[in-house]
Amino acid sequence: MTNLNLSSGFTSGVTTKGNKISILAFEVANTIVKGANLMQSLSKENIRHLKEVVLPSEGVQNLISRDMDELLRIAAADKREELKIFSGEVVRFGNRCKDPQWHNLDRYFEKLGTELTPQKQLKEEAEMVMQQLMTFVQYTAELYHELHALDRFDQDYRRKLQEEDNSNATQRGDSLAILRAELKSQKKHVRNLKKKSLWSKILEEVMEKLVDIIHFLYLEIHQAFGSSDTDKPAKDSQGNHKKLGSAGLALHYANIITQIDTLVSRSSSVPPNTRDALYQGLPPNVKSALRSRLQSFQVKEELTVPQIKAEMEKILQWLVPIAANTTKAHHGFGWVGEWANTGSEVNRKPAGQTDLLRIETLHHADKDKTEAYILELVIWLHHLVSQVRVGNGGIRSPVKSPICSPTQKTGQLFTQKACSSPMLTVEDQQMLRDVSKRKLTPGISKSQEFDSAKTRLSKHHRLSKSSSHSPISESKNDIFSTRRVPSVPVIDFDIDRMKALDVIDRVDTIGSS
Repeated sequence: MTNLNLSSGFTSGVTTKGNKISILAFEVANTIVKGANLMQSLSKENIRHLKEVVLPSEGVQNLISRDMDELLRIAAADKREELKIFSGEVVRFGNRCKDPQWHNLDRYFEKLGTELTPQKQLKEEAEMVMQQLMTFVQYTAELYHELHALDRFDQDYRRKLQEEDNSNATQRGDSLAILRAELKSQKKHVRNLKKKSLWSKILEEVMEKLVDIIHFLYLEIHQAFGSSDTDKPAKDSQGNHKKLGSAGLALHYANIITQIDTLVSRSSSVPPNTRDALYQGLPPNVKSALRSRLQSFQVKEELTVPQIKAEMEKILQWLVPIAANTTKAHHGFGWVGEWANTGSEVNRKPAGQTDLLRIETLHHADKDKTEAYILELVIWLHHLVSQVRVGNGGIRSPVKSPICSPTQKTGQLFTQKACSSPMLTVEDQQMLRDVSKRKLTPGISKSQEFDSAKTRLSKHHRLSKSSSHSPISESKNDIFSTRRVPSVPVIDFDIDRMKALDVIDRVDTIGSS
C-alpha cells in the first residue's frame, strides 16, 4: 500500500478508509487509461520514434516547421497539455474523497514544476503501480460489458413475463425458468467482477497511486525533452502564422483532403455533384485563388491520366495520412466506457508504437501552407478530370497537346466521337456550342444560368423549323449530328480558356462564391 507524501512521492503508510468507488469506476478507469497512454508515450523507445521518425516526416516538415528545436518544443507542450488534462481529472476525483488531504490537489500539482530531480526508484514504483491499476481497469472493462449483458437478460426476462401467447402454462413456465437461471448466473458473474475491478476499491486508495503517478510524469516529461520542455508556449518561427487547431479548422481541412483523395481514386467516374460539393467546401482563400490559378496553369506537355495521378500522389502520400490521423483524433476516446473496447490494450502494444500524437495531425499545421497544398491538388484534380473525359471520348482537354497543329488547336472542338459520346447530354453539348455567346449574369445561380441557356438555345435546337440551324441529316433516329455544323461557334482555348474550363467542369460560380 502506498500513501501520498507531499515531499517524497511513494512512501508506505495507512490509508484513511472512505467510500467504495462504485459506479464512478468507469470514469476512474477512463482516467487511468489516459495516464497509462501518456506514460507509455514517454518511454525511451517512443521518444526515439518521435525524434527519428515523426518529427523528420515529410508531413510534419511541410505543414508545421522544419526547425527541429521548434518541433520538440511543440511536442513537449503537447505532453504537458495531456498531463494537465489527466491531473485535472484526478483533482476532480480527489474532491469527492471523504479524507480532506485529497481535496484541492491542483495547488499541490502547481508546485511539482519546481521539483525536476529524476528518481530511479520513483520510476520503477510508478511503472509497477500503473501495471496494477491497469489490471483493475481490465476487470472493469469486462464488468462494463457484462453489466450491459445483464441488462439485456433482465429485459428479456421481464418481457417474457408480460408476454401473452397461445402456448400452454407448462411450456411458458419452462422458458421462464431458463431465462431466470440465465439471469441468476449473470448476476453472480457481475458480482464477482465487481470484487476484482475498481468498483469495490476505495477511492482514497486509488488516489494515492494516481497522485504519485502524476508526480512521476512531471519528472519524466522533463527528462524526455530536456531544454525543450519549457513553460513558454510553443510558437511558429515567425510568430504570426495561424494554426488549424487553434482556428478550429483541422477537421474541416482533413475532410477536404479526404474528398480529394476519394475523387482521385474514382477519377474514371466522378459525378459533377461530387466535385461541386468539394468546391463549395473549399476555404475562401483557395476559392479566390482558384480561378486565376486555373487560368495560368500550364504544363510542358499533355500528361496522361497515370502521370497526373503520379504528380498528385507526391502530395497525397504524406498529406492523406495526416488527414486520416486528424479524423481519428477527433473521434478518439473520451466518453466513459470507450476504453472498454480500446483502452485496455494499452500495455499490449509493441515497443515504439503509441497512441496518436497531436503533432501527427493537422492541429499544429500552418493554415497558409495547408491551403497552398489543397489549392495545388484541386488544380491537378481539375486537369485530371479533363483528361479522363478525353480518354472516355469526351471533350478534348483544354491543355495544349504537343501533337496538335496550330490550326487543330484553335479549330474544330468536337470530333465525331466526342459529338456522339454518351458522356454528354443534349443540353450539355448545346450549352458548350453556345458558350462563346453566353454571358454570365453576376449573382445568378448555376441552375438559373442553365435554364436561361436552354431558353436561348431553344431556337437553335435540331428540331427547330429554322433551316439555317438544322443539321445536315434530319433522320429521327439520329440523336446527334455526326458532323459539326459549320455555323456552330468554335471555342478558342487560348482566348476563352477560363470560360471553357468553367462550362466543362460546371464551376462557373466558384469565382463569385
